[in-house]
Amino acid sequence: MTATLVAKGLAGGYAHRTLFDSLDLTVAPVDVVGVVGVNGAGKSTLLRILAGETEPQAGTVSLAPADAFVGWLPQEHERLEGETIAAYVGRRTGCAEATRDMDDAALGLADPTPRADGADPADVYSAALDRWLASGAADLDERLPVTLADLGLSLDADALMTSLSGGQAARVALAALLLSRFDIVLLDEPTNDLDLDGLERLESFVTGLRGGVVLVSHDREFLARCVTRVLELDLAQGANRVFGGGYDSYLEERETARRHKREEYDEFADKKADLVGRMRVQREWSSQGVRNAMKKAPDNDKIRRKASMESSEKQGQKVRQMESRIARLEEVDEPRKEWQLEFTIGAAPRSSTVVSTLSEAEFRQGDFTLGPVSLQVNAGERIGITGPNGAGKSTLLRALLGRQAADEGTASLGASVKVGEIDQARSLLAGPTPLATAFEALVPEWPIAEVRTLLAKFGLKADHVNRPVDELSPGERTRAGLALLQARGINLLVLDEPTNHLDLAAIEQLEQAIEGYEGTLLLVTHDRRMLDNVRTDRHWRVESGVVTEQ
Repeated sequence: MTATLVAKGLAGGYAHRTLFDSLDLTVAPVDVVGVVGVNGAGKSTLLRILAGETEPQAGTVSLAPADAFVGWLPQEHERLEGETIAAYVGRRTGCAEATRDMDDAALGLADPTPRADGADPADVYSAALDRWLASGAADLDERLPVTLADLGLSLDADALMTSLSGGQAARVALAALLLSRFDIVLLDEPTNDLDLDGLERLESFVTGLRGGVVLVSHDREFLARCVTRVLELDLAQGANRVFGGGYDSYLEERETARRHKREEYDEFADKKADLVGRMRVQREWSSQGVRNAMKKAPDNDKIRRKASMESSEKQGQKVRQMESRIARLEEVDEPRKEWQLEFTIGAAPRSSTVVSTLSEAEFRQGDFTLGPVSLQVNAGERIGITGPNGAGKSTLLRALLGRQAADEGTASLGASVKVGEIDQARSLLAGPTPLATAFEALVPEWPIAEVRTLLAKFGLKADHVNRPVDELSPGERTRAGLALLQARGINLLVLDEPTNHLDLAAIEQLEQAIEGYEGTLLLVTHDRRMLDNVRTDRHWRVESGVVTEQ
């Protein structure tokens, strides 16, 4: 079924705060709309409203036809205790809900009691059956193992989701998306944790859909390859705008529009300042002329006194004309400066010349083995690490940092190594403790006032620092982790998928901070533009437990 989603005059936010308003958006078949904006601008809130999960503060969302099948895949892939892969996929594709509705409708056919809403049970069952068929539930059990195998997952559909690694869970989430048959798809950060192969499959899926797509993503290359329009939620200006064309076209058009707004305001401000300055001069001349006429002219020199007064009156007339010109100026609001994440990575004294060494080392984890591997990381080296999900990249990082003992061979960490890390799970800051308290415990030498000032610099203000860390969004936890990098002195920077959950502006600032960092760097990322933008002098490829230098 082809469907169209129309949003008119939408306003959304939480509690008393409105994040966006007067938002209009039409999503027709084959449209791919990318939603961009800083963390906290309301991107996820908008998707929840479009999905019908959250009521808007104002405005409406309508579907044509009204029974179109809308799929919303939220940012974090929630893994429920005891839920199998099959159950997870059924939930994410909407097949499980469609099956329950059809079963309930079938029971209603056999129930002689009239329905409370007066509907004909046969009509209800017919609609539920159509929905069940449209969802793809009829053959989901047959399609699931084929898709899992195609994604390189040798997993049984009865395996528990909680038993999977992060990379495996990301692949299963991708499988759910590939198996879905939504008329309109709403995707919130779908690229998180996907490797390069997974990203290519996701791109093929999105660009091949007949239905409309609205997606939020931090992956610049993914946006450039997929979106046909861009919706910008501009928190600083309190505005929203749809840009035609792809992502790169949006960047150019946005920059041009911002430059024109600044030039328009500067021109207005210069013109107003010039008129105000001239008016002040005229007013001073007028006042001075009157004073001189009253003071210097003799009582009997009426002609000279009259001429002076007339001259002063002309000056006053010019003042009034100038005031009128100023009043007629069309007011131009000054563009508000956007909040930008600007930070540096704290430096510690140089470590030993050899930072870490692995010699014929093997590391086992269940059925998986990394190695044997022999590697050496030297002080000041910048190493990029890539490879498929589940290949052993995170195991390699643990081995290099001395956090996992070698089952065979040897592993050693150099002297005076000060590690700063953003791990994939963002686990350094977690738990029920308020953010300010948890952060202060990691930098005990910092006064609490300075901790709060630093966190505020990273956009984490009073309503963030007093909340439990676990209640913060993934993007907020990532920014807290970046603040920790600035607070601590480090000489070994370890970044494992650092762009996950960060907004686009923060990613660009992170790249600049990495460029200015002079210590040792270990960078694991699938962000293709970050791989191009960040300077590295070595590249390790990890695949099936084997590490090769490229």
